[in-house]
Amino acid sequence: MRTQVCEMLGIDQPIVQAPMAAIPGLAAAVSNAGALGMLTLTWSEDVGADVRNTAALTSRPFGGNLVLTEDRHRRVDQALEAGLRIVSFMWGDPSDYVDRVHDGGGIVLHTVGSAKEARQAVDSGVDVVVAQGWEAGGHVWGGIATLPLVPAVVDAVAPVPVIAAGGIGDARGVAAVLALGAQAAWLGTRFLLAKEMPIHEDYRHALIAAAETDAEMYPNLYEVGWPDSPHRALRNSTSKAWGAAGRPPLARRPGAGDVIGHFASGEAIVRYEPAPPMVGTTGEIEALSMWAGQSVALARQAQSAAEIVTELISRL
Repeated sequence: MRTQVCEMLGIDQPIVQAPMAAIPGLAAAVSNAGALGMLTLTWSEDVGADVRNTAALTSRPFGGNLVLTEDRHRRVDQALEAGLRIVSFMWGDPSDYVDRVHDGGGIVLHTVGSAKEARQAVDSGVDVVVAQGWEAGGHVWGGIATLPLVPAVVDAVAPVPVIAAGGIGDARGVAAVLALGAQAAWLGTRFLLAKEMPIHEDYRHALIAAAETDAEMYPNLYEVGWPDSPHRALRNSTSKAWGAAGRPPLARRPGAGDVIGHFASGEAIVRYEPAPPMVGTTGEIEALSMWAGQSVALARQAQSAAEIVTELISRL
């Protein structure tokens, strides 16, 4: 099923892998399956290299995401120079970046949490609006659930295409948001279980075992470096200890500053750091940030990215 947004982005299936890390192998695998793979470029050490490495693995379109908590012009320029042509923004005003992306022959996506924000994004020149419901995992921009948000945004910005995000975990969810007027579905948690996503096996097992109630929303549990950054992650010993202490600020939290793990590189991970356990991570894996959305109850097995895409479109 090809929608207007599929035509615009050059993809065959109305599925977008939410940006969760700069993992060229995952993004390329999703794109090779006919959907849109995405990279997180906000914290990339070499934006150009990540884009080029992904392009070496696929001839299909893929995108890159940037969180607008500070100036990102240099990273946008690096991404465009490396050949990226689908640029996604979140958590800020995209208006200063739209012309630059368009001048580079690119398309701009922007994540919103309300119809008002959607209209503002379109007024700034954004090409595609991503309506993110609060059920989403990772960093969550708005506070409205996907079911009421998507049609409100669709009506507010028509004929600009809308992609639905938040709480979508299987083919039923994809069909549902298309029925609401969205032209594609944006999924993160389900793709965490893709075999191409190099997360720690304990993280993978925790996702598979989780219920929908285990993915909790936190105002600032894992300090990400900017204020007002709510996020959703699996409940664990770190979150329980924080809650039992009354959710104090970082300086007064139980175990703040304790080294509880190490990356494969040997770099230390301290408690309350937004560092999910990846392949090669060692230490107290259960206590690290395991990002997940409420759709986690629908993620029940590890599959290839291609198998996930095929299953997601099976009811269209």
